[in-house]
Parts: sequence; structure tokens; C-alpha cells
Amino acid sequence: MNRRPELRNLLIALAVFCLILGVYLVVHPPGHRDSARFSRDSLRTVPDLSLADLNGSAIHTADYKNKVVLVDFWAAWCVPCAEEVPHFIALQKKYQGQGLQVIGFSVDDDAQELQTFYRKYQMNYPVVPSDIKLADAFGGVLGLPTTFVIGRDTRIHAKHNGATDFSVLEREVAALLKAARN
Repeated sequence: MNRRPELRNLLIALAVFCLILGVYLVVHPPGHRDSARFSRDSLRTVPDLSLADLNGSAIHTADYKNKVVLVDFWAAWCVPCAEEVPHFIALQKKYQGQGLQVIGFSVDDDAQELQTFYRKYQMNYPVVPSDIKLADAFGGVLGLPTTFVIGRDTRIHAKHNGATDFSVLEREVAALLKAARN
């Protein structure tokens, strides 16, 4: 039995994989956090949406005008997403009195799994079952988690793709909360 074609195909597949991995590492070096801050002229307005959270309560994005809002697209099955939840809980607790509102958009989770996750972590902010199509209304999500920082002006001021550096996120939130008071 001649194994040369199998070996050749395996080597070609390995070479293609290495090429793709190399390109990915050039674009996303290890330790790199992909985030974007937008210039004043390029700020995108948050879409006007009416949805229901896990508890059946109405969520209207228009109701959050004059608040600083963190919108987090995540999933319970996503390990980096789950690791971020306690940080969002802490930010909500620390800054809610100053006008911060965190909203989680859970992407493609099973309803029962999502309820279990919500109770386990004792989440103190609304979670809305959603899908990637809803993320398109915010300008798109390339992967999970993705967090949008929205000012009191209902415009998206920053977008964080991937696991978030919460020291950076907290500085952005504090700056937007402070700017609104001045």
C-alpha cells in the first residue's frame, strides 16, 4: 500500500494550517486586546430596540438615554465571557448610582442553561436572549465576548472585541460618567 499521497496531503494540510495561524498571529498578536475608540465624528448611534429580558421585563434602548451603558454580547458556553461576568456585576454595583447600566445580550444560549447561569452568578443587570443578527444593529460582532461602551448621548464611544481589559473599561466608564456631570 502506497502511503505517499496520504503523507503529501497531510503535509499540505499542515502547511495551510501554519500559514493561517501565522496570518492570525500577525493580525492578533498574543496579549493584544482588539478595541476601538471612535472619533467624535464617527460615533454610531445606538439602535432603537424593544426587547424582553430573561424575566420578561421590557427593555427599550431609548429608556437608557442619559445613562452610560455597557452592552456585552456574550454566551454562557463561552469561557472568556463567563470570566467577565463578575467584573460586569462589580461595575454595575459600583457605578449604578452615578448612571451606569450594564446590559448583557446572550447569544444563542439554551433558555434553561441561561437561566441557570444567571441565577448561579446572581447577575445584577438585565440579560436579553439574542443572536448575532441583533449584534448587527450595533455595527457587528466578530466574536464573543464583544462589549460596546455607550455614552449618555446614545452614541457608541468604544468597542472591545474579545476578553476585555477591565481597567481600561472602567476608565472609559468613569470618564463618560464624569463628562456628563460637567
